[in-house]
Amino acid sequence: MNKKQRANLIMVRLSEKYANPPIPLYHINEFTLLIAVLLSAQSTDKKVNELTPNLFKNGQTAKELYDFGEQNIYNCIKQLGLAKTKSRNIYKLSEIIMIKHKNIVPKNIDALEALPGVGHKTASVVMAQAFGVPTFPVDTHIHRLAQRWELSKGKNVKETETDLKKIFPEKKWNILHLQMIFYGREYCTARGCDGRVCELCKEMFPLRRKSVICTKA
Repeated sequence: MNKKQRANLIMVRLSEKYANPPIPLYHINEFTLLIAVLLSAQSTDKKVNELTPNLFKNGQTAKELYDFGEQNIYNCIKQLGLAKTKSRNIYKLSEIIMIKHKNIVPKNIDALEALPGVGHKTASVVMAQAFGVPTFPVDTHIHRLAQRWELSKGKNVKETETDLKKIFPEKKWNILHLQMIFYGREYCTARGCDGRVCELCKEMFPLRRKSVICTKA
């Protein structure tokens, strides 16, 4: 099975499992999605979702979170990794959005990446899921699957993103980003599959030598 055939099979099988995948982070609007994605760096979505309802109860716009204050933001998220840095970045970016962008999240990837604490992946997620602009944000799950499914030899997520954009049609990028994340979490996990265990890996690579490996997710 060549790369194009694998890509087509992946789109079919993931659509069968996740026809309408939800955004896994709790949010209310474009601004709260931005904050939730920023908070998810080096933290689990589950933990972020436990803490953001209380944070967003106190602020759902840049002005509201800026008025809430850096210390109060920290108090809401202090259980997360890098909480002090994240609270400082949220406070600063809230000020920038409030003043420079008139309290509206910019619909521009360069403007998003210019905000404190917002990297390429975070900006890409917001562009895709808040504004519907085709992007292909690559996290650790997608990077792992791209390597395992022999779609990319990228040494980092940016190279992998470039490779995946060449393989899959642009209209599928946003949904595939979510589908691959869910599949990587549920089936083709870091320790539960090495490219020979999950259904999709076995279907794509039937000649890979079978072995018994750890199946703990």
